[in-house]
Amino acid sequence: QVQLVESGGGLVQAGGSLRLSCTDSGRTFSTYAMGWFRQAPGKDRVFVAAIRWSGSNTYYADSVKGRFTISGDGAKSTVYLQMNLLEPEDTAVYYCAARTYSGSSLFTTTAYNYWGQGTQVTVSS
Repeated sequence: QVQLVESGGGLVQAGGSLRLSCTDSGRTFSTYAMGWFRQAPGKDRVFVAAIRWSGSNTYYADSVKGRFTISGDGAKSTVYLQMNLLEPEDTAVYYCAARTYSGSSLFTTTAYNYWGQGTQVTVSS
């Protein structure tokens, strides 16, 4: 069973950087794609970024393009999210997600079948 473990969240000032990490500690199944979502208080969980291991294609929400970078190692089912130029609006719980089957859309929560426990990112102004 896929067991996603996240790390790297914390408190940072606006304009600063953080790097989130997520790995599948179970290492039982290979993953087709992995992604990051975030959920601010009182709001829905929304797509941030994703990577499809075949071809290493990456995808970003418009709100983070040019500031966030997703990368990782498909063979290890490990994914990173480098977050630069952080803004107070980026404050949220960030969730790692994994998909173990092929498919097209990677932008919705229903596209993933495994989730991490979440890590808090707080950006102060």
